[in-house]
Amino acid sequence: MRKPTGPLAVHSSTAAIFKASAPLRHTAVAGAAALLCLAAQAQQQPEPAPTHDGDTPSLGAVTVRASADASAQGLSPAYAGGQVARGARAGILGTQDAMNTPFSTTAYTQELIQDKQARSVGDVLQNDPGVRVARGFGNFQESYFIRGFIVGSDDSAYNGLYGLLPRQYIASELFERVEVLRGASAFLNGAAPGGGGLGGTLNLLPKRAPNEPLTRVDLNAASGSQWGAAVDVARRFGPDQSAGVRLNLARRQGGTGIDQEKVDLGLAALGLDWHSARARLSADLGWQDHRLKQTRTNVTLGAGVAQVPHAPDTRANFAQTWTFSNERDVFGTLRGEYDLSDQVTAWAAWGMRRGNEANALANLTLNNGASGAGRAYRFDNTRQDRVSTGEIGLRGKRRTGAVGHEWVASASSFSLEVDNAYVMDWRNTFATNLYAPAFVALPGFSAGALRGNDLQRPALNRGTHMSSIALGNTLSLAGDAVRLTLGLRHQRLQLKNYAYNTGALASNYDKSRLSPALGVVVKPTKQLSLYANYIEGLSQGETAPATAVNVGEMLAPYVAKQTEVGVKYDLGRMGLGLALFSTEKPRSLLDADKHFTGGGRDRHRGAEFTVYGEAARGLRLLGGMTWLQATQQRTGVAATEGRRVIGVPRFQASLGADWDIPGVRGLTLDGRVTHTGASFANASNTLRVPGWTRLDAGVRYLTEVNGQLLTLRLRVNNLANRRYWASVGGHPGSGYLVAAAPRSISFSASIDF
Repeated sequence: MRKPTGPLAVHSSTAAIFKASAPLRHTAVAGAAALLCLAAQAQQQPEPAPTHDGDTPSLGAVTVRASADASAQGLSPAYAGGQVARGARAGILGTQDAMNTPFSTTAYTQELIQDKQARSVGDVLQNDPGVRVARGFGNFQESYFIRGFIVGSDDSAYNGLYGLLPRQYIASELFERVEVLRGASAFLNGAAPGGGGLGGTLNLLPKRAPNEPLTRVDLNAASGSQWGAAVDVARRFGPDQSAGVRLNLARRQGGTGIDQEKVDLGLAALGLDWHSARARLSADLGWQDHRLKQTRTNVTLGAGVAQVPHAPDTRANFAQTWTFSNERDVFGTLRGEYDLSDQVTAWAAWGMRRGNEANALANLTLNNGASGAGRAYRFDNTRQDRVSTGEIGLRGKRRTGAVGHEWVASASSFSLEVDNAYVMDWRNTFATNLYAPAFVALPGFSAGALRGNDLQRPALNRGTHMSSIALGNTLSLAGDAVRLTLGLRHQRLQLKNYAYNTGALASNYDKSRLSPALGVVVKPTKQLSLYANYIEGLSQGETAPATAVNVGEMLAPYVAKQTEVGVKYDLGRMGLGLALFSTEKPRSLLDADKHFTGGGRDRHRGAEFTVYGEAARGLRLLGGMTWLQATQQRTGVAATEGRRVIGVPRFQASLGADWDIPGVRGLTLDGRVTHTGASFANASNTLRVPGWTRLDAGVRYLTEVNGQLLTLRLRVNNLANRRYWASVGGHPGSGYLVAAAPRSISFSASIDF
């Protein structure tokens, strides 16, 4: 909704009340106190007198642009309509206006997140026509298909650094924006630690204190007797407003609309920032505790299944009553930037995360697609993560004659240690049914259960270390009408796997790769931008299975090679984009001699059309369409040669519209249609999963109560209560199914004090 003038000019959002843990409260208070000391020491400047434009206050000579990343660039401003920004971060190139970059990007704003009542990253990405939300293998991790390639939530970046946010679920209260970069990005971002990022990357920006004081309380409720509360408080300090503090607390608890499925979320996030004439600093500290109980599981199709089962009733729950999945994370970042001169800036960033997970699972494997009959077994896991990552760099500008240069040099490091333990009782199965589940008491582990380490004390199982150096230069020619970007990143991947129970080193992988990038932008007019790029993606190679003669061998890094051309058109209040792309990625295969190699490939070709902005006064559009041709090639097996990649449809589309009701100030209706075409659940394409179309709708009303802004929001997702398989796969080579969520109704009331 377009923001009205007057007191309604401050747009409301979801915000939160939560009982933070004592250590976190103490840390938050200490951090705020430290930042206030910095503010007190900042150079004193006279307070500018406010000026007025109608009823809307504005700053005078001093304007603070709250930056999410301690950058002089600040956040890219919102585009007309407020749902997306004018630009996004392009990795080490920094924040770039969309019209100036040779890549396809979209940055979804806090306004969109609030108005759509998005609870997680996945909810935000429902608005993106090039992305589809999936689920991890054997767990409840959010994963995302971008251009047909999977990206796990643990491969999302936080303020440009990988691995810092919770691994399975990222609540929306933790971020200000969701930036999507479609396509490979080894030069821009480096290799993703989880092996994703070949079809695109996600960067989440933390919240910062805005110019105006903010105190926002939100109460919300949803289907399944779920309730929630949140608070969002922000202040800036000092005569020049140089220091900022923002605190978010949230709690959600209750059902989900699926029978007996429960969720419990606790969250706290503190964001600090400070700036002087030449220096900028920011810090973030976060804590999230996410607990799931009897969450509906993935459905795996057994080897003998000849047909895809019909999707079950949307509310039906076939998960065992004793299953659960708990995840708790503490994470933090520090980032600083200093102007060495008017042309050269140095920056450094560091981040850490400590994560703990525990679950008891009983995923369903069908042996009869028609009747829904299948079997399950108990599978318990515990895991602990230790992440440390950082980067340093220099960025500068200069001119050589008529040519402008925007150059960058950086070095980065990432380290992850994973302690893991499991007990998998795969021989001790019990019968159940997709449509008429049999609920059994928690079974004890049998003597034949497979055990890896001690569930109570998980031991080191895997270590990942990545380091890289990168150089880039963007040349501006013909008065900035032509921009040429050149870049190289040298990346080293070091992976160590340790045997369960003994801790012995099982494999040691140490490979490196030089990844180039080339991009060009031609702007015949300020409104029209033509672009092309060649860029690569990089991920570690797979490990040879027990059926191979070279069992245990890890293949050389997979290099995905992407070419793309596109056009972007800015109509002033409406933006349009069209991208044509082709990406080729190696795939593993067993040759005739049972030797495991990376000689196969997947080729993803497609076209993306996007639209965003204000089509008319009071009418905003957001969405587009994606056509994909994702095929398996050189597989070595006639049954799969040339077949479509598991889980990737030929066509998908999303289109949302927001309409301010004429004559009723503050009242807005919105609707969104999401369509995903048919896909396949197996590599030979004999198991076809039907496509689906879903309608979501909402209404919101902004008003004043005793001079305070009040925003009421009501939303219905899956309005027709359609039953369908929402996603297929999400792990390479696997075609498990995830059932769609039922019709859900959510309501929120937020007030700004």
